[in-house]
Amino acid sequence: MSARLRGARLALAVLALGIAQGAWAVQPDEVLADPGLEHRARQIGQVLRCPVCQGENIDESNAPISRDLRLYVRERLVEGDSDAEVIQAVTERYGEYVLFEPRPEGANLILYWAGPLMALVALLAGFLFLRGRRPEAAPAPQALTPEERARLDALMRDQDS
Repeated sequence: MSARLRGARLALAVLALGIAQGAWAVQPDEVLADPGLEHRARQIGQVLRCPVCQGENIDESNAPISRDLRLYVRERLVEGDSDAEVIQAVTERYGEYVLFEPRPEGANLILYWAGPLMALVALLAGFLFLRGRRPEAAPAPQALTPEERARLDALMRDQDS
């Protein structure tokens, strides 16, 4: 088998595993009978981070803690909690770390405003740097002395001939 064919098969296998990964997380025994509640549970699961995996939401993670969180979210929804109440309950239980988007309040405001403020500071510093690099205005040209004028005329005559 050629190296090219093996590479294509490997790439196809990796792609298939990547596509199927999302299907591994939410187990059939977790799915709610009510499609509306299940849809809400999936939406909430997309905004909650797995405490173990860090980069995955609880719906995509196979970690046991994510399964517990998925079941807890569904349990709260069945009890009649709103989406905000469910997210609040999970946040109180596990801390604000489980939110993919921290709330813009308190110390988190530093995170929200640091990027734009640093961009403004960088723009200002760049402006001031470039402004300081401007060349000084060239001195006004002075009239030629009679000796310089005579030499220039001689050079011009030599060039014409």
